[in-house]
Amino acid sequence: MLYATFMEIQRVNVLGVGISVLNLPSALAAIAGAVRTRRKGYICVTGVHGVIEAQADENFRRILNRAFLCTPDGMPMVWMGKINGHAEMRRVYGPDLMLDVCAWSENNPCRHFFFGGAEGVAGELRDKLSARFPKLQIAGCYTPPFRPLNTLEVKELQEIIRTAKPDILWVGLSTPKQEKFMMEYLPKLEVSLMVGVGAAFDFHAGRVQQAPRWMQRSGLEWLFRMLCEPRRLGKRYLKNNPLFLWKIAGQLSGLKKYPLE
Repeated sequence: MLYATFMEIQRVNVLGVGISVLNLPSALAAIAGAVRTRRKGYICVTGVHGVIEAQADENFRRILNRAFLCTPDGMPMVWMGKINGHAEMRRVYGPDLMLDVCAWSENNPCRHFFFGGAEGVAGELRDKLSARFPKLQIAGCYTPPFRPLNTLEVKELQEIIRTAKPDILWVGLSTPKQEKFMMEYLPKLEVSLMVGVGAAFDFHAGRVQQAPRWMQRSGLEWLFRMLCEPRRLGKRYLKNNPLFLWKIAGQLSGLKKYPLE
């Protein structure tokens, strides 16, 4: 069936975070169905970083669990799916999902809007994707300040989105900021779907290099990114990865329960 629905998509419990049982084709089918029916929702692409952030932040964990889709962005999420009997589960990596949706929407009615990134990144992303997908309908882009929007800026954004009429708002703010933004602003903006893809903005704009495919498939992308940006990412990975392994060992052994909330 071409169009998947939310109720048909199972979830795997990873430390209390429900990761959707997906691969790229099924994720694309779910998004296509939501765009077609104008179903409102937000999509979180979630790996180890997001799951660990959710351990200390109950509100953030609820945001992930209430998402239309919470895709397995990291290989550990896929491995947990396979351990739970979901052989069809594959990595749904934010940058790849973005390209697949753009390719699909060249031949289907779908308008895109890019929100986030450092100064100039959203515009560069728009230009690169327009060149790659000539039929892509890009409704606009917006670079927010590195702080919460004030009342005037919220009204300005609402008017921009109302005028642009996008079907999908791509959000590149990094985790957990982008997920919290989507939860707060989905009811405030006239858009069907929001998709938080973080570093995909920098990757596709050509500002940051992606890890080789073999490192992505083997679960070593974190190492590549840490070596490229040690000051920004070193502390995160050296803390989160061992903590994740420790907690997962507790969950798999049955010594610790992590209910989905």
